[in-house]
Amino acid sequence: MNAMRKYAVIVAGGSGLRMGADKPKQFLLLQGKPILWHTLNTFLTAFTDISIKLVLPLNFMDEGKELMESFNETNRIELIAGGATRFNSVKNGLKSIDAPGIVFVHDGVRCLVSKDLILRCYEQAIEKGSAIPAIAATDSIRIETEQQQQYVVNRAHVKIIQTPQTFQTAILLPAFSKEFQPEFTDEATVVEATGQKVFLIDGDYQNIKITRPIDLIIAEQILQDKKI
Repeated sequence: MNAMRKYAVIVAGGSGLRMGADKPKQFLLLQGKPILWHTLNTFLTAFTDISIKLVLPLNFMDEGKELMESFNETNRIELIAGGATRFNSVKNGLKSIDAPGIVFVHDGVRCLVSKDLILRCYEQAIEKGSAIPAIAATDSIRIETEQQQQYVVNRAHVKIIQTPQTFQTAILLPAFSKEFQPEFTDEATVVEATGQKVFLIDGDYQNIKITRPIDLIIAEQILQDKKI
């Protein structure tokens, strides 16, 4: 089982406009290190034999190289230019995978991802073909229609999807040979479009996505609490 090849496509191609910062959010500092450093560090320590495809905006390759060299792991991290959409960025990251194995696709700004979640996703993907982290919704949920009408849905049936979305290469790589469709909001929807069923796995409420300034404050506190 441990002989399976392991790949992580870390997607960090966004501009982070909602953060209101002068640089993409993945390079903002969290406890003195770039947000992206924390993400990479967890994957690198989860498996000693994992190969990371780090997908970045084309004009931030120098920052990516500096980050990569800070780990002294240049043989395990490959820098790849992102595309116009998340779908295209992931597709670019998958192009250099040419051997069977397990692929994690992860948001670079989900920097609190745990080693435990990564390992659980790996084990389930081997067994079932995929592992899509999901947590239960805790807020009341309303759907607003195009006609501006509203209706309530039972939140017990609502799942909030996270990453790393994890798949066997035999399932994920063929799915990304398709052209982009607007309904492709994540890797699970791309795979489902091929007729494959995907399988959820319990996510982690601390596995937040750094999108707005408040998220950075929350992440700082979580990391601080872990040190206590």
